[in-house]
Amino acid sequence: MLVFIVPLKSAKVSKSWYKVSQLLERTLKSICNQTSSQFKVLVVCHEKPIIQFSNSAVQYIQVTYDIPEHPNKIVKGLTDKGRKVLRGLVEAKKFNPTHIMLVDADDCVSSKLATLVEENPFCNGWYFSNGYKYLEGKPYIYIKRTRFYTLSGTANILKYDILDIPNHPEYNRGYGYYKFYLDHQKIPDKMKAQNFPLKPLPYIGAIYTLGGGENMSGNEDILKFNWLNRRKLTDKIRNEFALFPLKQ
Repeated sequence: MLVFIVPLKSAKVSKSWYKVSQLLERTLKSICNQTSSQFKVLVVCHEKPIIQFSNSAVQYIQVTYDIPEHPNKIVKGLTDKGRKVLRGLVEAKKFNPTHIMLVDADDCVSSKLATLVEENPFCNGWYFSNGYKYLEGKPYIYIKRTRFYTLSGTANILKYDILDIPNHPEYNRGYGYYKFYLDHQKIPDKMKAQNFPLKPLPYIGAIYTLGGGENMSGNEDILKFNWLNRRKLTDKIRNEFALFPLKQ
């Protein structure tokens, strides 16, 4: 069983709650497009999103703690995200998962991930060496050929019982308390150092989307796109990742 954990920012810190909800709806459709039924999705949020999509595999975990205060907007957002990720990891236990995967609330994933986990329940996990980058509304997509996991938080699948999840989790701590769950670029090396080496995912597993206006990291303004890595956004890619245009 693979449990996807999706931390969602609050409406109070969103530029547009409608856009955040739209992006999440597409992400949930993408996750629920799995070729295996052996998966669950936990959306950890303050407010439930305004969406029409529903699926029995999706559950909403609503939190009530205050949004963290910090002068740095990115650190503030990451601390909130870390709390929600930890809450999702704790809640996932009731499903007895073999693996978990963190998914950013505006990304899309391959339909083949749950099947891979189902067929390899004893694997330590996988890191996504390569992946796609997508600029919202464009008819093409870009391939990142190496170290995709350094770019996107939607880039690691981890065996649940090798994770260091606290028995008595605290949700009122600062950024440092949650760093393991947030430093996606360091996870493969950390797992290897703990004698739990991950395997590279044998195919492209995620699309890192940009241009939606709600990306927390600021990459929307600084990320460069190399035309040499540009490919046509085909129906095959759209269908595997359920990457379809947002409603206007």
